[in-house]
Amino acid sequence: MEALEILNDKQKEAAMQIEGPVLILAGAGSGKTRVLTNRTAYMIGELGISPYNILAITFTNKAADEMRSRIDSLVGHGSEAVWVSTFHSTCVRILRRYIDLIGYDPNFTIYDTDDSKSVMKEVVKRLQIDPKQYPEKRFLNYISNCKNELSSYEDEIEEAAGDYTDELYAKVYKAYQEQLHKNNALDFDDLLMKTVELFKAFSEVLENYQNRFLYIMVDEYQDTNTAQFELIKLLADKNRNICVVGDDDQSIYKFRGANIRNILDFEKVYPDAKVVKLEQNYRSTQTILDAANAVISNNSARKPKALWTDHGEGEKICMLMTDTAYEEAELIVDRICRNKREGKFDYRDNAVLYRTNAQSRLLEEKCIMAGIPYVVVGGVNFYSRKEIKDVLAYLKTIDNGRDDLAVRRIINVPKRGIGAATIGKLADYGAANGLSFYECCVRAQDILGHGRAAEKIGEFLSLIGMFKSKLEFISLEQLVDDILDRTDYEAMLTESDPDDAKERMENIGELINKIVAFEEENEDATLSRFLEEVALVADIDNVDGDMDAVMLMTLHSAKGLEFPCVYLAGMEDGLFPGYMSICSDDPTEIEEERRLCYVGITRAMKKLTVSAARSRMIRGETQYNQVSRFVEEIPRELFDSRSGGQNAGTASVAKARAGITGPDRTRPVAVSASKARAAAAKPFIAKANAFSSLTKGAELSLGQAPEYGPGDRVVHTKFGEGTVMSVEKGKRDYEVAVDFDTAGVKKMFAAFAKLVKI
Repeated sequence: MEALEILNDKQKEAAMQIEGPVLILAGAGSGKTRVLTNRTAYMIGELGISPYNILAITFTNKAADEMRSRIDSLVGHGSEAVWVSTFHSTCVRILRRYIDLIGYDPNFTIYDTDDSKSVMKEVVKRLQIDPKQYPEKRFLNYISNCKNELSSYEDEIEEAAGDYTDELYAKVYKAYQEQLHKNNALDFDDLLMKTVELFKAFSEVLENYQNRFLYIMVDEYQDTNTAQFELIKLLADKNRNICVVGDDDQSIYKFRGANIRNILDFEKVYPDAKVVKLEQNYRSTQTILDAANAVISNNSARKPKALWTDHGEGEKICMLMTDTAYEEAELIVDRICRNKREGKFDYRDNAVLYRTNAQSRLLEEKCIMAGIPYVVVGGVNFYSRKEIKDVLAYLKTIDNGRDDLAVRRIINVPKRGIGAATIGKLADYGAANGLSFYECCVRAQDILGHGRAAEKIGEFLSLIGMFKSKLEFISLEQLVDDILDRTDYEAMLTESDPDDAKERMENIGELINKIVAFEEENEDATLSRFLEEVALVADIDNVDGDMDAVMLMTLHSAKGLEFPCVYLAGMEDGLFPGYMSICSDDPTEIEEERRLCYVGITRAMKKLTVSAARSRMIRGETQYNQVSRFVEEIPRELFDSRSGGQNAGTASVAKARAGITGPDRTRPVAVSASKARAAAAKPFIAKANAFSSLTKGAELSLGQAPEYGPGDRVVHTKFGEGTVMSVEKGKRDYEVAVDFDTAGVKKMFAAFAKLVKI
């Protein structure tokens, strides 16, 4: 049993259970890959099972490569016969041999996402469907979900009978699938669905692989969908030597089609299954594991287990409470710097995890200001995101128009009928005559003639001119709102990629937060100064992956990773868990969020820090949120009583929780970002958090009428004293006209004018 010598008792039990169905519940950091690879070595070396009869399936090529490497090193000669593969690669190999039986050529093409989009565009056009009303991506998502559930277009047509919308989707599904078949092509979801179809239609093919794969192992079983479940079940039905490894507590990919019931109901499918729990953790301290156990125990849909370790109790959890998200990011970065200075942790030892991509902006800026190298894992640096670059390009064009890259970026965004050929002609003319691209746009009729292209460019220039004319009278926040409204930018995002539109708008909302903070901190908050400030934090050098750098990533991106020091940022109800989950009638939504929190906690090896802000700006409005219910679920004694944040030391976590436990959880109190009086917001803030310090600096809603009216004398910080001429309620705020003694008549919005009655 040489292959099993390095395993603990439970790992040995799992590795030695070879015959019949086996469920290995492998808790976070419990060494499941070690079990699988040593189990394979034991089967070959000790039991004499042929490598040819072993199938090991995992989800990613990286995981498959790692498993292959470990098996090769343990087994040596002959190990190459073990079939180690991803689900999709396994299906491709099977289909290449037998797909002709279901009407395809063996040399079929595999379509990637872009290919599928192109086919769908053709289908939508041929069926004369309005893509603005029914975006192509929505149809593709629907079809993918159908295939994951093994539902054919015939099934969908039958199910949709009588419902116009359902019939339309089923009709598109049919047309899409027929086009793929015509092209002798399969998309990624087809690879699984067609293999299952093949096995069910041709029992001799299935039996061939059942006789080949006498022993089957599946990793990350909690992430399987219905199609993957059915594929494995068919392969294992004859011999029933099926071993699945996973952790129901780490099932966090429901949005990708993962079905947690596959692992939870394994014993219902196989009543004689042997269940082995791997609960010894080799990654974290007991304090971190106790926190994770306490949180996940609140889920009902799970297999009971509790992680433990012999690494010792370790450091207590640090909880940081700050007044704002800005201060939260600052405090996290300060802690990272201090630990580096004191030699406790290198930069690479730190990971900051958050729920949404938009949260990275403040953290990135603070890292840049502190001179800390960082990497945004699984994402794009905030200021490099397309939607952010688009909005900034508009602002740069409005500011001076001399930035050719900015003008060219947005001249046809959203589409205005200004093609690449037209842009090329203007650019060539400018290069030949020493003119900027914007100047060439102004001379478009002379350069291009009096045609449609010149007319469209004229409309673009009028739009930019209109924005320029408003600069003196509206805030930068209102300018961005105006840009988004008049260009219908959100509709463009929704049309091009409805799945990503919400997140992209959240990112734009975070840019608006930056603008609002800039305006509050600077009396002379001009567009030029804002763009200068952004340039200082947006000029990010590419970070070498091997360098000593802090890791910034979403919680979903962190699965499978581990770090000595982990910061869980933004631990507030409404953010994590999000309001979609909190308000959902489906209890599985909040349980999925809790599993995500469990994953985040168990990424930490030595030090875990949890942070929350009393107020957080969302699309220019300040929200006052309650501390996350997941923080409440961590026993108080696990927290360091000395930890804390600005104006909010957590001598006890009870202080942070004061007034927020129990069923009376409500939405956050949202107030405008403009400076105003604290009194109006005070009772709402007190109810939301019961933190006395929150009332300082609280703000009024934009909708509150100003304290002055026509004829009143007021003073403005820039224009001085004047007389109010009119006050009219607008769409978002009150519009005020003032005749200033020295500056003349100015029109402005009340919330941003900050006029004081005298």
